[in-house]
Amino acid sequence: MNIILYTVICALVIAFLLGVLLGLFKKIFHVDTDPKVQQVRDALSGANCGGCGMAGCDAFAGAVVKGDAPSNGCVAGGAKCATKIAEILGQAGVELKPKVAFLACNGTKDCAQNKGEYIGIQTCKAANLVMNGTKKCSFGCIGLGDCIKVCPFGALSLGENGLPVIDYSKCVACGKCTTVCPKHLIKLIDADTKGAIARCSNHSDNKPQIKKDCSVGCFKCGICAKKCPEQAIDVTSGIPNVNYAKCTSCGECVKSCPDKVLVLAQDILK
Repeated sequence: MNIILYTVICALVIAFLLGVLLGLFKKIFHVDTDPKVQQVRDALSGANCGGCGMAGCDAFAGAVVKGDAPSNGCVAGGAKCATKIAEILGQAGVELKPKVAFLACNGTKDCAQNKGEYIGIQTCKAANLVMNGTKKCSFGCIGLGDCIKVCPFGALSLGENGLPVIDYSKCVACGKCTTVCPKHLIKLIDADTKGAIARCSNHSDNKPQIKKDCSVGCFKCGICAKKCPEQAIDVTSGIPNVNYAKCTSCGECVKSCPDKVLVLAQDILK
């Protein structure tokens, strides 16, 4: 009985001493934090998506107050969040132009030929490392859904055609899908983009092979550039590149493209 009593007393004494030491350490090593950090943190979306380029919302809040990150850096929070942060910091409102993800590939399972059956680790990254993708078109979407898995907002799903489908009502342009895609097929574009845009990333100049590998691959014919009345299309890189300062969305390039590579952005960014 005495042993149990002594054990309890010793445990209480040790606990008391540890509590006193922890209190002293907290006081000695206390670092004052700017109250604005917590205010900014409360104004954020709390998604911890990493779209700001930081490890999470806490890191971003601290960086914003220090001046190491822009007040409009929270893409998940959007313009409303940027306005709140600007008010907390006593800054003028900063304009945040909304962006969304865009898949620059239209090589569905019916259009793009597969190299064969892939039975390795079912990720795009693995398939790309092992065999440079599953499709004969080395530029095409692998379709194993790495982008879908990393999207924290559920804005991506795999369509029946084998390609990722973007739900623009949920996409906040956090950028996670753009960084995880080994083929770099997903890019962020302005949500209000109007004009022609190419759904292909095949920069090869081997025309016969392009058509053999993917029936909707850009054939590098240059008809789109020739038909454009505003001369807004440049094809020197192998993929139609549209100058939106000139493009009037007339649709002539879309109608003339034999491979249906070009579409009007406003028709798909809904």
